[in-house]
Amino acid sequence: MKLKLLPLLLLIVLWSCNPQTKQSEQAATSLSKELKELMPGILEGYLSESEYPNSLMLVPPPPEVGSKAYEHDLEYAAKCVGLDDEARKAQAVKDNDLHFPEAAEAFNIVLETKISEQATPHLYMILRRTLADAGLSTYTAKDHYQRTRPFVVNGTPTLVPHEEEMLREDGSYPSGHTAIGWAWALILTEVFPDQAEVILERGKQFGISRNICNVHWHSDVVAGRMMGAAAVAKLHANANFLIDLEAAKAEVEAINAPV
Repeated sequence: MKLKLLPLLLLIVLWSCNPQTKQSEQAATSLSKELKELMPGILEGYLSESEYPNSLMLVPPPPEVGSKAYEHDLEYAAKCVGLDDEARKAQAVKDNDLHFPEAAEAFNIVLETKISEQATPHLYMILRRTLADAGLSTYTAKDHYQRTRPFVVNGTPTLVPHEEEMLREDGSYPSGHTAIGWAWALILTEVFPDQAEVILERGKQFGISRNICNVHWHSDVVAGRMMGAAAVAKLHANANFLIDLEAAKAEVEAINAPV
């Protein structure tokens, strides 16, 4: 019986050592994998929970009440609440929506090549998966500091009243939305290097939208950008992310190739 198994075992060993097989395995993108949802519409990221950058270690404590930094937060919040720009407020509300396909429009407003599930499926998948990586990286600090949101402190309404009840229970520092937007901006500059400046500006404004919505302090947003950058740094050590990134670059190059 053991002798009969030897040829089969030999085939398995040879198959596993075959460079072409290894290359095929390594080239598998997220599109060919069954991914679970962490919550409705939110896909699992590339990083495991133990691989998330530690926000409690990376960002300083939020400004203390009465400090100059806290006074700046108050002034910045008052300025945003008093903003007289309906178009910018409308964009802030759009930036609040992290559901797909709507979330892809956050950067489509500046990109020459539009992101969609049909036209750029690999890039679209990267945005969906890194949402979890960047957003969840903020929660070690969020849960530790449990900072109160500006609309609770200043008693003025938000632009997203349907979320206020939930936001009252969710720590404000650092901003998860900002971490996601900044991570997306950094990733997109790799795919569209010729548009780096406008992409980074859009990523910055994505975070400022949290101030305009009156749901985050200025210092929350600054710390959120730090966590977005930290998440992207971690992603660059992740083989599956790098496979998807190369596939995304290739699909964009194919779209823009001369006919």
